[in-house]
Amino acid sequence: MTDRADSRATPERTAASTEAPPFDPSEPLPRLRRELATGPDGLSAREAARRLAVHGPNEVRRKVRSSFVRELVGQLIHPLALLLWAAAALAFVADLAVLGWAIIAVIAVNAAFALLQERQAERAVETLARYLPEHALAVRDGQPRVVEARDLVPGDLILLDEGDKVPADAHVTEGGVEVDLSMLTGESVPVERIASAGILGAPLLEEPNLVFSGTTCVGGQARAIVFATGNHTELGRIAALSQRTRREASPLERQVKRVAWLIAGVATGMGVVFLVLGVAVGLPVTDSLTFAIGLLVANVPEGLLPTITLALAVGVRALARRGALVKRLSAVETLGSTSVICTDKTGTLTRNSMRLRTLWTVDHGSEPGPWAEELARAGALCTTVTREADGELHGDPTEAALVVGAADHGAPLDLGRRDAGRRALFRFDPRLRLMSVVQGGERREGEKPDGEMQGPTRIVVKGAPEAVLDRLLPGTAAESARVAAEDLAGGGMRVLAVAVRDVPSGAELPSRREDAESGLTLLGLVGLYDPPRPEVAEAVRRCHEAGIRVHVVTGDNGATAAAVAREVGIGVPRLHVVAASESLGDDELDRLLVEGDDEIVFARSSPETKLKVADTLREHGRIVAMTGDGVNDAPALHRAHIGVAMGRSGTDVAREAATMVLTDDDFATIVTAVEAGRRVYDNVRKFIVYIFAHATPEIVPFLVFALSAGTVPLPLTVLQILAIDLGTETLPALALGRERSEPGIMQRPPRPRHQGVISRDMLIRSWGYLGLMSAVLVMAGYFYVLWRAGWQPGDPTGTGSPLHHAYVTATTATFAGIVTCQVGTAFAARTDHAALRDIGVFSNPLLLAGIAFELAFTAALVYAPPLQHLFGTAALPLDVVLLIATFPVLVWGTDELRRARRRRRRPPSTVPGS
Repeated sequence: MTDRADSRATPERTAASTEAPPFDPSEPLPRLRRELATGPDGLSAREAARRLAVHGPNEVRRKVRSSFVRELVGQLIHPLALLLWAAAALAFVADLAVLGWAIIAVIAVNAAFALLQERQAERAVETLARYLPEHALAVRDGQPRVVEARDLVPGDLILLDEGDKVPADAHVTEGGVEVDLSMLTGESVPVERIASAGILGAPLLEEPNLVFSGTTCVGGQARAIVFATGNHTELGRIAALSQRTRREASPLERQVKRVAWLIAGVATGMGVVFLVLGVAVGLPVTDSLTFAIGLLVANVPEGLLPTITLALAVGVRALARRGALVKRLSAVETLGSTSVICTDKTGTLTRNSMRLRTLWTVDHGSEPGPWAEELARAGALCTTVTREADGELHGDPTEAALVVGAADHGAPLDLGRRDAGRRALFRFDPRLRLMSVVQGGERREGEKPDGEMQGPTRIVVKGAPEAVLDRLLPGTAAESARVAAEDLAGGGMRVLAVAVRDVPSGAELPSRREDAESGLTLLGLVGLYDPPRPEVAEAVRRCHEAGIRVHVVTGDNGATAAAVAREVGIGVPRLHVVAASESLGDDELDRLLVEGDDEIVFARSSPETKLKVADTLREHGRIVAMTGDGVNDAPALHRAHIGVAMGRSGTDVAREAATMVLTDDDFATIVTAVEAGRRVYDNVRKFIVYIFAHATPEIVPFLVFALSAGTVPLPLTVLQILAIDLGTETLPALALGRERSEPGIMQRPPRPRHQGVISRDMLIRSWGYLGLMSAVLVMAGYFYVLWRAGWQPGDPTGTGSPLHHAYVTATTATFAGIVTCQVGTAFAARTDHAALRDIGVFSNPLLLAGIAFELAFTAALVYAPPLQHLFGTAALPLDVVLLIATFPVLVWGTDELRRARRRRRRPPSTVPGS
């Protein structure tokens, strides 16, 4: 489980809820009874009915859903959708109905994804209701009655027994129970809740007399007065926080909108300018309009979202194979820009499995030996765990760790023989913090079933060190044991003391625990530890290499959390520990998280603390990934840029609220996801470089035509442009979304939040290097064909002219030249900084297949007679084919030289976003 803890006090609880809680549970019991107007006999049925009308049903309520039609319309008319609608309209105008319908399909798919995400928070809130029991045992009219849990009201007296789910927040008035609060605090060890006075100023979840809705009683019996129901409970408060925290657009989503507007603006501007220029140089209006529409359709990024979606989907599938289920495609890219990871401790950094780590005895310290075996065996005897048919231990995880640890230390225990030899059992008392057994001997594993029981009758007591040490015989080294217990606790361990007293043969066995738990001799201390996952230290090291800070936000105490953090490398060389994180104000959080460079352990954290940490980091431009698995993690998971829930130990609510679910609960998987996100971002930039680069060789032919006042015939037709942008370019562009990571991708710092997906260097590379080189080569091929036929500027090339065939061949050479330059651009765009050989020339088979398709498609347009007539092409002579065959090498080669010079100036690790 994770580690969360507790809301602090009534004022904070009130601020986080939708309404103020009606009663203060921290008040003394007599006063609470007066305010709730209840007593030992509970409420009458009539009074309960009246209160139900006032306070409403005891259930988690959600806000009314907004209109589905309104949400749908909102998704269909947002800026990017409007841009795609315009692209579809232009496609229909240009008589490209198939393209138009494809764009409309993209709009519909994107709207569906967005609608699903908008309703994610509501599903998380609805899942909270599953934690409430359907029925409860309440005292009505002085008699215990089974009532529906939703009918409970403040003032009801409820009865709790082992195995019951707590139906509402309540104050224990009689008896005591052990409660599993892991869904709220994240700690897997049950806590005691007894009829006692409260602790002044204690966090609400640490009040020793309070139980909370949705938690489970694992032992004991108690009576309790309900003080909060419905949305006033801890569960209701968390639901309110979840509904108020809405997901914001990811960095990629925001930047894609800006890119789309930029490309659309450039395309629209070019269309208008060239329409005016065409008319000005004497081109017929119809031809000018057709060419302008062609430019618009060719340059509007109708392929941008599908290509990005494919790149993200590939990342999602790859992460799923590595144990991370991503619920929102854009989250993959967001992970790549993560600069801070806020992680839980238990179950994420650690195994979430208690282990016996240290055995300490008075005379021998931590040295191994028979004395250590005796201590381990005695600790295992004082347990109630059972072994299931499949061999698994069932019961308290701490006691299970003692049994397993005894076997590991050479003292295996037969649980059946343990129970057979047991003379008395005094179960764990949460008030005394002790458990004891009277053991009349037991048989070791491997001995014959009919053999004699071994050992004398012995009383074995285990519990909190301070409780056990107070019951020792005088002069039994209690002080040295206290010092040792503090040292073990400082090492992140949970410490138990084990003491014994032998009962002389024939003596009367104690019948009261007071008699059994006195006059003891200390055997020693056991240190239990939840060990870190072995792969976490390497993952943390990779985070540090990637410039990512790792903070621990936990409900555990500071010493334990700090010990685990240091063991896995968090906070090296200096770790800052905030022992009581809920007391931090905004100014202090700013100082710790923004001004300082230390990694931090936030101990005793509540849901509000997690929200404050996430909001502070977001406010200062950090991209935050937040892990969690408890119910009370839902608001913070929803608020963080990336909410990461645990798949094994996590609650349904956390999984619903999160963006990514770790099926293996492994911190290292988060680092893998960060690398995948960086790769996706890089691939999106490669795709944009590729589609930008083709604009220059398409625009330059028209500029030559316009600036020559028509003396140079138009080097390219509209249909040929459309054939390039909608036919030959698509598959290689999609294949660039499948590129592998460049070397050093995890050795560079996170990209700045303000860095756009398009940078100045990208535009210079696309338009100035790749585009300009392609334009020069293409125009050289065009003029080569014309001059070879004897053409001079101003010569007619229209139908019936002797140069008409040469002109058609020249435009075909332009078309084919742009396609072959696209091949070189595709290879060049595969890397931004590294050499192509570093990732492998043939390492992207999809790109090779896409290039093969575009070359085959081009050959069909050039040599197939039906397509020649449609697209205005002609068969190319061998010398022209050989000429344009050199274009890919020249385009790629010049860019390879540019990147080599760049690598000499700046190493890869200093190039953000490279």
